[in-house]
Amino acid sequence: MPLHTTMVGATTSAFPHDVDARWVMAYGAGLHDLNPCYMDTERHDVVAHPVFPVCLEWPVILASRQLRGFETVTPQERARGVHAAHDLHIFRQIRAGERLLTQATVIGLESIKPGAAQTIRLDTYDAQGELVCRTFQLGISRGVAVEGAPAWLERPPALPTPPASAGSASPSAGSAPAGRLAIPVAAGLAHTYTECARIWNPIHTDRKVALAAGLPDIILHGTATLALAVTRLVDACLGGDPGRVRRLGGRFAAMVLMPSTLSLEIQSRQDGVIFFSLFTEQGHPAISHGFLCFDEGAG
Repeated sequence: MPLHTTMVGATTSAFPHDVDARWVMAYGAGLHDLNPCYMDTERHDVVAHPVFPVCLEWPVILASRQLRGFETVTPQERARGVHAAHDLHIFRQIRAGERLLTQATVIGLESIKPGAAQTIRLDTYDAQGELVCRTFQLGISRGVAVEGAPAWLERPPALPTPPASAGSASPSAGSAPAGRLAIPVAAGLAHTYTECARIWNPIHTDRKVALAAGLPDIILHGTATLALAVTRLVDACLGGDPGRVRRLGGRFAAMVLMPSTLSLEIQSRQDGVIFFSLFTEQGHPAISHGFLCFDEGAG
């Protein structure tokens, strides 16, 4: 059954989160990222990994599937949904010990060749009502139709545009180191990430469910794949300072199986933006059109 464009403009209730040091540390440890910013509780502030907002967004993503316009979608059709692209804006770091509220709004729905393309805006606020981070997330329901003309509440902001020379691993002068950086993916990472991120989707941990969904095996979460790349970029290009990250994202493509080794290609670094791609062992792009915007004046 089709998705209906009446869902555009619908908003979930705000979901509260108490972000404690245990959760912040677990998320970092689940990625094998032991940066003292996430781990050293003697610091003035223990802060969260730049991709940590995905943990706060998961409950409202689930809640968004109960909004108007979803009434006729079958469980089988829901299972065909994929996280296609991610654009996270970070206005300030998340600190352990604070309460945050996250809400989802459907801002766009249209039919594309693979199926129904839905864009959700995910907003996270602090106790004072200040916006902490905002994500524009594209999901594609493969083989699902859309009833109604394409509808938009708002268009997502334009993505950073790589220079013409960024299509290869030979960046221009003054850019990040050329070549590829290896990122190992442990056999049990999907299970570890599920518990540390508190993001439960059985295709990442239950082989029977994954096979029934037509997958070759359990696969790593797209957000975990993105977080692994961001960890490597923070260490290699930002002096290990995650506080410099202002925006990040990319498109999810190839599945990541475990165990395996990913290959991170830094294609360009200029004007406060790092452009990158992440490849599987077979050479397929797990993340394409990757970008990380950072504060050049810090660190």
